[in-house]
Amino acid sequence: MNEAAFYKRPVRAVGRWWEDWAKHAGQLGLLVWSTFVAAARLRVSFREFLHQLYVMGVQSIPIVMVTSVLSGIVTSQQGGYQITATVPLYVLGSVTVTSVVLELAPVLTAVVLVGRVGARITAELGTMVVSEQIDAYRSLGRDPVIALAAPRILAGILVMPLLVGISNTVGILSGMVAADLTLDLSYETFLYGARLYWHSWDIVYSFMKSLAFGFAIPVIAIHMGFRTRGGAEGVGSTTTASVMFQTLTVLILDAMFPPLFLN
Repeated sequence: MNEAAFYKRPVRAVGRWWEDWAKHAGQLGLLVWSTFVAAARLRVSFREFLHQLYVMGVQSIPIVMVTSVLSGIVTSQQGGYQITATVPLYVLGSVTVTSVVLELAPVLTAVVLVGRVGARITAELGTMVVSEQIDAYRSLGRDPVIALAAPRILAGILVMPLLVGISNTVGILSGMVAADLTLDLSYETFLYGARLYWHSWDIVYSFMKSLAFGFAIPVIAIHMGFRTRGGAEGVGSTTTASVMFQTLTVLILDAMFPPLFLN
């Protein structure tokens, strides 16, 4: 291998990476645009939308509640352990409520939906691609984005704030009960501390996060599902990659929110 070819290899690799990134960005943009155009023209199947609300929302409630109970208990116990005799114990109410509302409820709910909903969407659509069902939709004159993608994206945007609201409530209640059982902190004292340092913006911030996560998860899952190639093995590898990208996106969005909205 001559010297010129040796230096060209990394340049080509970077070029291919940027080309792939541009293709992903363009396809994601077209997917989002087509979805909102279909919604604005009322072309989305209401029946499929309701079905996705049930699958993504109602069926996710049990695991979201379990996660919220555990996060509230752990936050309360860890907060009580950190508080020393120089800090009033009622501060634990503020620590628990703030931690649950600002961070734990939206992020843990999003991670749960990545595993339960995002992976399912990618595997479902990927299987339809490799089995040529998507081609059948097109041959019948039906747009797969309108029939399959739009109901899932719109359902995710609506479902996520509702699930985060449930998670906020359950997490705070479980933290309050844990504080009473393990630290002998009464409910009245816990709520006093929670109200003392409460900001109304916190709940708005929590739901803004949930909207961002509820939009990003199904969009990435659908995009990766439509790009599936290679039969059953391709479905598995694409689903794994999709879950990874969804999780990273949730964490990146979560890191971007504080400097944008809390400063």
